[in-house]
Amino acid sequence: MDELDNTMIGRGRDAIEMIVDANSFDENHIEGFEFDPEYGPGSVVGTAKIDGQTVTIIANDAQAFNDRFPVVFGGVIGLEEGYKMATAVYRTLEADKDKPLAEKRPVILIVDTPGNGPGKMEEIAGMNKSTGGYQLALAEARKTGHPIVAMVIGRAISGAFLCHGLQADHILALSKDFGTMIHVMPTTSVSRITKMDIERLEELSKSNPVFAAGVEFFYKLGGVQEIVENVEGMRDAVIRHIKEIAAMKAEGKSELLGPWGRGILGSKRGGRTNRMDTIAKMNEEFDVVADKYINA
Repeated sequence: MDELDNTMIGRGRDAIEMIVDANSFDENHIEGFEFDPEYGPGSVVGTAKIDGQTVTIIANDAQAFNDRFPVVFGGVIGLEEGYKMATAVYRTLEADKDKPLAEKRPVILIVDTPGNGPGKMEEIAGMNKSTGGYQLALAEARKTGHPIVAMVIGRAISGAFLCHGLQADHILALSKDFGTMIHVMPTTSVSRITKMDIERLEELSKSNPVFAAGVEFFYKLGGVQEIVENVEGMRDAVIRHIKEIAAMKAEGKSELLGPWGRGILGSKRGGRTNRMDTIAKMNEEFDVVADKYINA
């Protein structure tokens, strides 16, 4: 058995070929717009066909290095990568702006990122604006009607996952057997911030998904819509979820998709047992004073 059979980490380009129709991926082109291949080399964008349907592909290339920003390697989403990914989304929005809901092309995110590029130059140049812009672009595409599916094939960690994944309608993930990792913050960092003993957090992580990391815990939280058990199942899962998302949007059920939908799903799965009650209580308290703010 090839050692790569046990992981998809670092194999974003391979994942694209496994998911899209054979020989259909046209890199760096979206509806007549051509991307500079030297800009944001850690990001892979373009157009492809999935089950005959035109889609926009946005992925990480963990094998690429960005010579202008040395901290960007191994799948890190840096300043240029964030802007390139955001531009891919906005070019998609522009291409389909006059099309009916049923013809809005899906956006497929292939996720394998260990985080953002936290270098001094990136921070000075405005990396937060870059990744924030990408996150906003995906939110606009989702609300405009484009079905967005994120397929986590390796790492989905920290702020990079916030911009490259969490704005999707549905998030899918390969099984933990492939080394798939999903977490916002490692337990050691949680310990430093909360001042809780690492031993206490490790104990909580065995039963409380909020304190834990991993595909199965995120599934219980509603963060992951479906766990895909093998790489051969990625293509069929993506196709199935594109159709499911499109049908829900056509039926006016968008509130069950995206971040809000994941919160509802997490409540049903028992991972967020107090969420809906808390929201209801906050709405109740706000209604009492709403006129003081809304009509001020």
